[in-house]
Amino acid sequence: MPSIITHAAVPLALWYAADRGRISTRLLVAGVAASILPDLDVVAFALEIPYADALGHRGASHSLLFAGSIALLGAALHRPLRAGSLQAAVWLFVCTASHPLLDAITSGGLGVALLWPWNDQRFFAPWRPILVSPFANGFFSARGIATLLSELRWVWLPLFAGATLWKLIQRGSARGPQERF
Repeated sequence: MPSIITHAAVPLALWYAADRGRISTRLLVAGVAASILPDLDVVAFALEIPYADALGHRGASHSLLFAGSIALLGAALHRPLRAGSLQAAVWLFVCTASHPLLDAITSGGLGVALLWPWNDQRFFAPWRPILVSPFANGFFSARGIATLLSELRWVWLPLFAGATLWKLIQRGSARGPQERF
């Protein structure tokens, strides 16, 4: 899995790319929380639930159904989040679903149960450039630093380069068509 820090990169980059005020601070915070939420399944280790179990790490909480459930919860709570219910739902779905998609491009683990409960198969992407993050006790090791550098290269830099490019394109189109000579 990418580090918990890197799961927040997707909502942060999307917020940065959006027009000012389009995504409220409260909705941004909810999106960051949603992007991290699937990793609460690490509690399964303490409960001695096997990793490969549907309720184990990267299981049910890493499914599209889970992301959809979080989206519906966000839609139900849209007034406190100060956003339209559809915007909140889509935002929270994207933020939550980004978690297993990032996990699927890491170099380790058993894959992610994207299609649970319809299919118990765990999936990896065909391309897996991100080093899998060590757990808490090994995070501040040489391997942890290598993982953070891998995440910087394959997640943070591309996301923020894309968001910056998007902002530049939007700024250019806001000026209107330019006369050609």
